[in-house]
Amino acid sequence: MNAIEVEELRKTFPGGVEAVAGLDLVVREGRIFGFLGPNGAGKSTTVRMLTTLLRPTSGRARIAGFDLWGQPHEIRRHIGVAFQEAGLDKLSTGRELLEVQAAMHHMRRADARERAAALLETVGLSDVGDRRVGTYSGGMQRRLDLASALIARPRILFLDEPTTGLDPASRRAIWDEVRRLNAEEGATVFLTTQYLEEADQLVHWVAIIDHGRIVDEGTPAALKGSIGSEVLRVAVPRRQVEAAVSALATLEGVRETRVEGPSLTVYMSNGPETVPQVLRLLERADVPLCSLSVSSPTLDEVFMRATGSRLEGAAAREAS
Repeated sequence: MNAIEVEELRKTFPGGVEAVAGLDLVVREGRIFGFLGPNGAGKSTTVRMLTTLLRPTSGRARIAGFDLWGQPHEIRRHIGVAFQEAGLDKLSTGRELLEVQAAMHHMRRADARERAAALLETVGLSDVGDRRVGTYSGGMQRRLDLASALIARPRILFLDEPTTGLDPASRRAIWDEVRRLNAEEGATVFLTTQYLEEADQLVHWVAIIDHGRIVDEGTPAALKGSIGSEVLRVAVPRRQVEAAVSALATLEGVRETRVEGPSLTVYMSNGPETVPQVLRLLERADVPLCSLSVSSPTLDEVFMRATGSRLEGAAAREAS
């Protein structure tokens, strides 16, 4: 069964700016679905439409079995949403905030108290539940926002970059909780992220959006396998890049070659055993080798191939 079905979904803002340009996607029930894309690709606009916060210009969508146009109230009853910026009342305690959220879902007072206590335990905040939210760290606030999204036991949980800016320990705590929710409670998770490692670790299916359309999708393993079994990175003097490209074009097993400055990235179907051949070909072409490395494909390479750019979170992590 499909948790989300989208056909030809579009959103055009005033001035003719088309943020989402005929989007088609399917999210199977019970999956952790990763939604990746460069800034401005349409990720946030898509999430806002699917969570009924923004009206589409056209297209069709069903979320949790309900029609986006005709049954938005039913959709809201079956989803939970945690956005990148946690919209939490800093003067309330964590417990008070969750109990208020429960009351808004028409829970009886005793049930609201019980649900709030259970969720504080779930996200590891029981010991600080009676402190004001304004005293929480960023990671604690993000976990509390996740708990708030879980109040009504949603069938589908939308997480919009839930770990951006968090330290590694807090990020992994969120990962563990997302895995538990999916495995133990059967929640479908729609995750947008700037961290390719996060997508690789968590998701069952990845879709990459660029300029408002899906440009590639599949399991992380299948997407990485589609560009080759190994990746060669070769650095040569800048003035001899073209000669290096010509020399390596004769190499067996080459699927694709990308040039970035003085570096060549060669996607191979037979990597390590070709290294001696690379050395011989460059020597024959009289091209000095500055460096050579062999690695397995990553989602970063998949993302680069699909969009022509790197994901911002990946670049920031490497720069740190």
